[in-house]
Formats: sequence, C-alpha cells, structure tokens
Amino acid sequence: MSLVWEGETQSHCVIEHNRGKLFLFTDSARDSHCLLFCDANLSSTNDWQNLIVEEPGITLLDVDFCDTHMVLILKQDNKFRLCSVKLPLPSNVKGPVRLSDLCPNYLPLPDHVCQITSGPNYDFSSSIMRFTISSPVMPDAVVDYNLLNGKWTIVQQQNLLHESTKILYGTSFASPTKENQALDNNHGSNGSNVWNDLLDYYECQYYYADSMDKEVSIPLTVVYSKKYKKDEAGPGLLHGHGAYGEVMDRRWRSELKSLLDRGWVIAFADVRGGGGHGKKWHQDGTRTKKINSINDFVSCAEFLVEKELVKENRLAAWGYSAGGLLVASAINAKPSLFRTAILKIPFLDVLNTLLHPVLPLTPIDYHEFGYPIFIEDFQAIKEYSPYENIKKDVLYPAVMITSSLSARFGIWEAAKWAARARDLTIYDPQRPIVLNMTTDIVEDSKYLQTKELAIETAFLLKTVADP
Repeated sequence: MSLVWEGETQSHCVIEHNRGKLFLFTDSARDSHCLLFCDANLSSTNDWQNLIVEEPGITLLDVDFCDTHMVLILKQDNKFRLCSVKLPLPSNVKGPVRLSDLCPNYLPLPDHVCQITSGPNYDFSSSIMRFTISSPVMPDAVVDYNLLNGKWTIVQQQNLLHESTKILYGTSFASPTKENQALDNNHGSNGSNVWNDLLDYYECQYYYADSMDKEVSIPLTVVYSKKYKKDEAGPGLLHGHGAYGEVMDRRWRSELKSLLDRGWVIAFADVRGGGGHGKKWHQDGTRTKKINSINDFVSCAEFLVEKELVKENRLAAWGYSAGGLLVASAINAKPSLFRTAILKIPFLDVLNTLLHPVLPLTPIDYHEFGYPIFIEDFQAIKEYSPYENIKKDVLYPAVMITSSLSARFGIWEAAKWAARARDLTIYDPQRPIVLNMTTDIVEDSKYLQTKELAIETAFLLKTVADP
C-alpha cells in the first residue's frame, strides 16, 4: 500500500486506474472539480498533474471510466454536455492540454438537460456505459451509450405520449381551444420523437434574478404549458432547496402535470447554498451566510411577480427538508408575497435542535447551518430560524406541513411551528395552517407517496384558486 493523495476536510475525491495511469477527480483546494493524472508506478502525493486546462465557460462536473474510454460530464456555456475520450491517452500528453486536444466525441443529448447521472457501470471491460438523463420537460431516460460506435439506446423511460399518435396523455382535458387540438394533431404526424420529450406541449425558459445584495444573479428555471399563452399571468409554484451543496432537483415529475395542464407556472430557484455552481456558491449560503439563501428565494419570487410570469397573490412555494426551512423563512420575511406554501418534512426549529446534539443530526448539519455555541453562529441562526421569527398579528399564507415519525428531522418541529403560527398570526379560514402527520414510512411506499402528493396538489388548487 502506498499513499497517493492526502485527503482534506469537506473535499470530494475519486481515484481511478486505467492502463498504467491513475486519475484523480477532486475539488480539493479549488472552487470546482478538476481531473488530475500520473503514472501508477511513480505515484506519490507530489506527482499529480492537471489533465485538462481550465477554459472559460467549461466546468467539469463528473467523470466515469471503462477500459477503452473515459466519459466527461461537462457544463459548457451553461449547457450540459456528455463526451467520451479514448484511452489510453496519447503518448505526447505529459501535462495539461485543452479538451479539444483529446479529440472528444460528444454524445447526443436532448434539449434542456438539467442533470446527468452516471449509472452503476459495473463491467469495466465493457464499452457500453449507462447514464440517466434528466430534464424539466422530459421523463428521466436511462440511456446506454456504445462508446466504440457512438450508438445509443433508451433502455427505460416513462412514456407520456400515445405510442401510435405521439399525443400527450390527458390532452382532452388540457385542450380548451381548436388551435391547441391542431397542435396535438400536428405532433402526431411529425413522426417519432426519439427522446420522448414533451417540448411540443410544455415550454422551458431560463431567467436570472438579481440578488438582494446585488452580488450574484440567481438562476431561475420556468416551465409552463404551451396551451396557455403567457399574455396573462396565472398561478405559479416556486421550488427551492439551497443546502448541502446539492444540485437543485429540476427533473420532470408527473405529479406536476396536473398543475401545468391547468395553466400553472412551475419555477425552480437555484439559490446560494445549493450545488452546481462551485464551492463558493455553496459556502455563500451556509452558517452565518444562510440568510443569503432565503433572500435569494424571496428575490426569485418577486421576480416572477414583477415580470408577470405569475399573477400577484397567486404564488405558492414548495420545499422539502432543508428546502422547508428555506420556504418557511421566506414566508416569515415576506408573508404577503405568497398565497400558499407546502413544507414537506421541514427543518423548522433550527436553533433548539442544533443546541441539543442528542437529536438525530449529523456533523454535516453543523457545517451547513452553524454551531450555535459560537455567538456569531447563534445570532445568525436566530435571525432566520423559522420557529423564532413567526410574525405576530400578520396575515400568513395557507400552509400545509407534512411530517412522519421516520423523518430525519423531529416530528415535533412541524407540530411546534404549526401551533405557534396558529397562535400568533391572523386567522383566516381561506388560509388554513394544516398539519399532516403520519406514523407510516411514506418513503418506502409508492402508494403512500402518491396519496400524499394528491393531498398536496388538492391543497394547492383549493387555496390558490381565484376568490
């Protein structure tokens, strides 16, 4: 055994071996990931060299290997790319080179890709590699790429289009005009849609909202149905997470179809604290800077209303886990901005939970939200913690909170927040605060998940409806 790399705290490192070379994929001491390499028989902590020169507008997100190729997942000018490079590397590659010098073969992808996930790819000797391709306007596609001849096959994908006509299921409900029906008929005559995307029915657009501190622009993804023209704003649902450096989940979800087909706008706010934009983007939304995540979410909500993408007083918000903290803090900051909020297994009593280490948290939670034993972190947490900042005698949006005994965050947090919000805020029967608790393990049951999603969707439709 020999030491080839010394790890650092809060850094990501993956090492691979291929034909006498060691490859290291890491973000150690950098804002983004890089790919290093060295000879396997000379490897030490000082022998590593950059393989690819950093180029403006190109970010390396992930890498996977087989015996004959390595596959790079890239972001180039804010668009996802998937390319393969033949192995072994040319003998003249001794130091950093431009990506184009490695003669990459770019693999086909659909439009509006928001995430590419490497599959298990257990067979190292096989030149067929599997990836899951995700998009806001396409069900997840599990794709096998043959790196030797460039051919590819979709091996699994939920199909929302009729096999013979390629018309969207549920079209009869969502076609209020003759023009929309003509769109369906034209789509059916255009031939097969190899990716089974839904671009003939739903539009995906990208915006940037200025942050409150004017330091960054927050990426905002907006999806809506083409059957409803955007000349007049309608209801909208804004998703947020912004924690643990996790990439914002913007994948297509079938439960959102019923909202889209009723003219709703679905938006995703990629606030600071999340991932996909480098370490600094994550760190600028943690500990004493956690308030940046909340302000970014509020800025995105205001942007949607100001640009008339969503009608005023008809904007709903949705957050899961740490995203529930984000949404709850946002409605504390601007309760009049939102009509409804869904808090799903939320982290609401941040200060008290972090002050009691016996509760079910992990060290990463303290790195993310702060150590309240330190006065600066204590004051920062107290400033944004949802439980401590509920406003008295103010009209709040309708809120549904779901939690269960199997949740990582205590079930009492949801109960405490609901009780305090009911006690302090102005009561309005049109804006109820509903607590949906269960002893079941919802995550392990597809039926229970569907039931819970149906309740949430019904709550959104009921509370955001025009008076």
